[in-house]
Amino acid sequence: MTRVRRLVLVLGDQLSLQNVAFEGFEPAHDAVLMVEAREESEHVPSTKMRTAVFLSAMRHFAELLRERRWPLQYLRIGTHRFVGIAEALADALAHQRPEAVVMTEAGEWRLEQAIADTCTRAGVHLDVRDDLHFMASRAEFADHARGKTRLVMEAFYRRMRQQHGVLLDAEGGPVGGQWNYDHDNRGAFGRAGPGMLPRPPSFAPDGITREVLADVEAHFGDHYGSAEGFDWPVTREQALHALAAFVAERLQDFGRFQDAMWQDEPYLYHGLISSSLNLKLLDPREVIAAALAEFEAGRAPIEAVEGFVRQILGWREFMRGVYWWRMPKLLQANVLRHDAPLPDWYWTGEVHMNCMRQAIGQTLRTGYAHHIQRLMVTGNFALTFGVEPSQVHAWYLAVYVDAVEWVEAPNTLGMSLYADGARFVTKPYAAGGAYIRRMSNYCDGCRYRPAERSGEAACPMTVMYWDFVARHARMLEGNPRTVMMVKNLQRFGADEVAALRRTAQRMRDDPQAL
Repeated sequence: MTRVRRLVLVLGDQLSLQNVAFEGFEPAHDAVLMVEAREESEHVPSTKMRTAVFLSAMRHFAELLRERRWPLQYLRIGTHRFVGIAEALADALAHQRPEAVVMTEAGEWRLEQAIADTCTRAGVHLDVRDDLHFMASRAEFADHARGKTRLVMEAFYRRMRQQHGVLLDAEGGPVGGQWNYDHDNRGAFGRAGPGMLPRPPSFAPDGITREVLADVEAHFGDHYGSAEGFDWPVTREQALHALAAFVAERLQDFGRFQDAMWQDEPYLYHGLISSSLNLKLLDPREVIAAALAEFEAGRAPIEAVEGFVRQILGWREFMRGVYWWRMPKLLQANVLRHDAPLPDWYWTGEVHMNCMRQAIGQTLRTGYAHHIQRLMVTGNFALTFGVEPSQVHAWYLAVYVDAVEWVEAPNTLGMSLYADGARFVTKPYAAGGAYIRRMSNYCDGCRYRPAERSGEAACPMTVMYWDFVARHARMLEGNPRTVMMVKNLQRFGADEVAALRRTAQRMRDDPQAL
């Protein structure tokens, strides 16, 4: 094989022609390496839909590089012997002997370390470039975090608004007089339900994707979930269409209903662009600009646009910064010392709790659940049940099409499970069945009653919530945001507390019966 000057390594979540690794690329001297690696679907048992989205987007991006006549070594699953990306890279280094490997920062600490170790062993210089997709670099976030033991997203978010001039008035203050409209964005649908909902665009599999689906069945046929209903955007053109449809048809109602849930309605008013953002098919700047244009044209209210911008410019950037700030310790975090195994039905959706059946069922079918389903249904139950955090982390990373570790790990371990304590969240996000009943119609027809705390009809969400409060009362009463949880528990009689804790233990002893 001809020796190359620089070998540009493109990972499966770096699918942009604006990738900084391409700066200075000369087709006459340089080459690109892309690898479909079993390890990326097997270090956690990725569902068929998640694997299919990544592989399809990668193959479509490879076609763009071929159209440019750029030298490309694309290793397709089933056509090579390498288990992991680092192993494939080591072989390329041995045969092509490049002067340097060029890459953009990886989205996983594990993978970035493996690539660095591979280059070191081969004696090849590794040029790791800042990922300019993000609006705050790792170094900028490290500067923000320097000297702090605890971070608050709101402070970072306001700094980002000011730095990038987003939703500011002429005096540099927040448009509308408020930095945060979260209190206006907690609406439920009420008993009448959401009514007619705008349907997001669907992207039927083309020839490339159909080949991917066949490969997924051939190589990962025993993995959980299904890819039969595949309709995710996997090209930049499709991603732009999905963004345009969202801001035109759903953004205006996104804010007030972003926390709502409804039976058999997985998408509601949500954007469905997180996978496109995390694959780098979309740039966060253009996403924010599209939302701001709707506000400036009077087609979307400030509370909807600010809530959406906060997710992109605030929370998304904050999570990435926190991930690199806390790694690798984050993955071992377990301040609550939880050790229960993840119930098997997280992988099948075969559970009597309707809220869990809805959230998990749609996840296994589509690869998607919105943030409240993740935080306050599947995450909330795992927290209060006491599941060992690393098992929950592996599940979230495996099942969602937008899951890349830089965003998934801090959301799961830090926010959903409180495993990292109060380093960047202010409280555990724990709630009982009353919250599910208020924000959805999932409780209608469920075998459990959200108000029941013991007995056969006791709602597992409710039981586990109060058991969680009892088990962690000392920690909770020391936090002004959670002290009322303990005070409310103290209103129960001793016999009632004993009964609900017996019920919790019975459920914990036989989770498959739930």
